[in-house]
Amino acid sequence: MADAAHLEQARKVADAILYEGYLLYPYRQSAAKNQSRFQFGVLMPPAYRAVDPSEPSASQTECLVECADDAQVLVSVRFLQLQRRRVFQVLPGSGKLRELAALTVDGTQHTAWDEAIEREQQVCAEVGELLSGDLGLTLHAEAGESGEDIVVESTGRLAGRLVRSWAAIDGVIRLRGERVAGPYGALKLGVRIENHSLPDAAPQSREDGLSHALIAAHALIWVPGGKFLSMTDPPEWAAGEVASCENIGTWPVLAGPADCRDLVLSSPVILYDHAEVAPESAGDLFDATEIDEILILRTLALTDDEKREARATDARAAELMDRLDGLPPEMFERLHGAIRYLNASPAGAPQQPPSPMLTADRPDTPWWDPGADASVSPDSDQVIIDGVPVARGSRVRMLPRANGARRADAQDLFLTGREATVQAVFHDVDGEVHVAVSPDHDPAAEIQRNHGRFLYFGTDELEPLPSASQQESELKEEPA
Repeated sequence: MADAAHLEQARKVADAILYEGYLLYPYRQSAAKNQSRFQFGVLMPPAYRAVDPSEPSASQTECLVECADDAQVLVSVRFLQLQRRRVFQVLPGSGKLRELAALTVDGTQHTAWDEAIEREQQVCAEVGELLSGDLGLTLHAEAGESGEDIVVESTGRLAGRLVRSWAAIDGVIRLRGERVAGPYGALKLGVRIENHSLPDAAPQSREDGLSHALIAAHALIWVPGGKFLSMTDPPEWAAGEVASCENIGTWPVLAGPADCRDLVLSSPVILYDHAEVAPESAGDLFDATEIDEILILRTLALTDDEKREARATDARAAELMDRLDGLPPEMFERLHGAIRYLNASPAGAPQQPPSPMLTADRPDTPWWDPGADASVSPDSDQVIIDGVPVARGSRVRMLPRANGARRADAQDLFLTGREATVQAVFHDVDGEVHVAVSPDHDPAAEIQRNHGRFLYFGTDELEPLPSASQQESELKEEPA
């Protein structure tokens, strides 16, 4: 389709979109968050509007590209199609099949589940054709069914059968083009994906509609020799035309590496131009908006029974569990963070060796840990407020300022005038001072202290108060 290296990078991002939300941590079908799946780029059959009119049957992409009339427009429409997996037990003696929710054979559990099949359909047209009128191209996926035997390994006996089935999907990919006004003659290119599927029975639920839906539908659009304009950062002359483009359920961005301008990814989720999958990623976790490190650590903390259920839920979940269980320690080091611009080289320039500073041994204590700097001690440090030393144990009055440099929110204002006890004095890397306090007479204060959770204020938001002993001394000194 496009330049091999450019397309490879674009497809990696497109694959992440394809499986975004496919199955969420903890990757078990019994988890509440996996009871309602497939949220992005779902194009339902038109009949589903009677159930929920908010779910669309079509998406629309409009973008600008500079190209000649004889240029080719190649569009690859990609989506997931639902595949129902059913589990049957073979009854001994009769050989008849009995449908079950789950069947365990040789220690492996097989469960009923909604899987997905990857679908892709490519269409091509010349710009001159699109200028003559809209072009509608057929989108079709046949209905089908497949079976898989479950056999007892030691005896070869047939114990059960997995049956996978999927419904037919029909639709139309509509292409259109028009030259925009102005000296540059850019083409406004339109790509519309429509689901025209007709279920045998009217859908009664979202599960019924998903059987005939295009899931995570998106498009890769390539115009060889053309130059797409960024929809998020267009040149000044094209800003008005870009603003007039109507995108429905899609977000078109420049795809491939930074020097690629002839390829666009029209996504159902918001991306930036030239998006890429981080090289540190060890593989898909089905939630590309999350942090890999956190998800991996959480997944490794699952019990053996939870992992067993995840493996039985979906083949992709089983692969994920196997991959993470065998993840080497150095992969965690890569996931912990990267500063890319320090070693960035201009396009085409030879890669420079890493800076010695970046490859030096790490300190035993990270820079952000208070223990890294012996000159600070939150538990014993003090700060002067209105000429009074304030440290751990000091009593203060909280005065959040709505109009000061530290803008308070509505909940902060409920604390105005209340008394509190200082728990620590912190200094951040920018030299700012943050005073941690616990509100007095707060029934949850002790629990919060035990968890190290405090309220934080600047020195201009606190008023020092006399200690309890000072107040007692002042009362004794007052004349009778």
